[in-house]
Amino acid sequence: MKFAVIQKVLGLLLTIFSLAMLPPVVVGLIYQDGVIWPFLVAFASILCIGLIIFLPVARSQHTLRLRDGFLVVVLFWTTLGLAGSLPFLLSPSPDISPTDAIFESLSGLTTTGATVIVGLDALPKSILFYRQQLQWLGGMGIIVLAVAVLPMLGIGGMQLYRAEMPGPMKDSKLTPRITETAKALWYIYLWMTVACATAYWAAGMTLFDAIGHAFSTVAIGGFSTHDLSMGYFDSTLIEMIAVVFMLLAGVNFTLHFAALRRKNPRVYVQDSEFRFYAFIMFTVTTLVVTTLYLGKTYLTWDEALTKGLFQAVSIGTTTGFTTAEFYFWPPFLGILLIFASFIGACAGSTGGGIKVIRVLLLVKQGVREIGRLIHPNAQLPVRIGGKTVNHRIVDSVWGFFSLYVASFVFMYLMLAATGLDLITSFSAVAACINNLGPGLAQVGAHYADLQSPAKWILCFAMLLGRLEIFTLLVLLSPAFWQR
Repeated sequence: MKFAVIQKVLGLLLTIFSLAMLPPVVVGLIYQDGVIWPFLVAFASILCIGLIIFLPVARSQHTLRLRDGFLVVVLFWTTLGLAGSLPFLLSPSPDISPTDAIFESLSGLTTTGATVIVGLDALPKSILFYRQQLQWLGGMGIIVLAVAVLPMLGIGGMQLYRAEMPGPMKDSKLTPRITETAKALWYIYLWMTVACATAYWAAGMTLFDAIGHAFSTVAIGGFSTHDLSMGYFDSTLIEMIAVVFMLLAGVNFTLHFAALRRKNPRVYVQDSEFRFYAFIMFTVTTLVVTTLYLGKTYLTWDEALTKGLFQAVSIGTTTGFTTAEFYFWPPFLGILLIFASFIGACAGSTGGGIKVIRVLLLVKQGVREIGRLIHPNAQLPVRIGGKTVNHRIVDSVWGFFSLYVASFVFMYLMLAATGLDLITSFSAVAACINNLGPGLAQVGAHYADLQSPAKWILCFAMLLGRLEIFTLLVLLSPAFWQR
């Protein structure tokens, strides 16, 4: 383990993150909300800590290995959650505890969108902007952004990229050089954000709300500047714009890059994961809309369609925006939507959940096993996009799924042990490990009423989901620390 290079990268990334405290200062000056000094103090504190960590090992030239990358990623996201809580702690509004401040910070950075803050409409604009900005930075991953800088310091970036974006297709790169890959991802992410903000603004949002909601839409985060979330605007046009960009943000960003580079939209329909993603969204939406109308939750097809479509896409992609209190809908729909969030968005997107590609591989593997029962001696490979999938990838997906379920069950039991009812416990863990946000029962609207032990369990669930299980749990293996 090269601790010098780990220290160097961690210090550098913290120093870069300190700059995230400056945009809210500008917002505070524009709106004169009086909340500027908490961000200035946080900026100075994080910058100093980052430099203290970085400078003693600035001349270190060791190569960053894959094992080092895993440790850097986990340390950085944990440290980032703590550092990001400083403005919430220092600001007089909202007046929240250290546990709540860390919960809100981690929820933003992991794009979970679960909040412990009630009364958003009365908060200072700088705090509201900061919450949205946290999600935008966490959406693609600050580490992927920093990867573009690391080679200039003599530190290889591919190890960080693989640790940050694990999954069955993690080794595929958009461009030959990892630096160019990171830049390509961020260019697409940035321009999608600009397009989303422009569309929101044109549809009637204020510029502040348009930028803030574009941040959380493209990041598939779900934080809003209003307690009523997207329902505050009461606009079908705004809701449909959100649906379009949530669906786009849930697609593998390598597909966006390929479609733009080839100038051929057929790239999407040729991709197996995208087709399965579209099928899942269509199926869930159809079930939700039909049940809402036939069950007379809404009396017109128009209302059932708009409310059902928005919630199905928002929760299915793990965004977490709401325009209706879906946790008061028929129980079948609440459970259906929570289970849809387990599938989540595509690999290589900003969404959470198990990821569509893994679910597709699990389905194909299940079909293969049925085929083997009928034809025991037949060679039945698993294929994705016409290509045979290596058995090691299939094994890793099963391993991931097993750990995902085991982690969920363990945290579900832990949360129930704090005294919460089973529906609240189930949906809270599901919403946090899937980086969704809103749950059912007591956590439908917010998480403010939970006890501190429950919030810490859910903080761990957010990190586990954001780092896709393996990246975090691999550190708990004794083999990881052996030479």
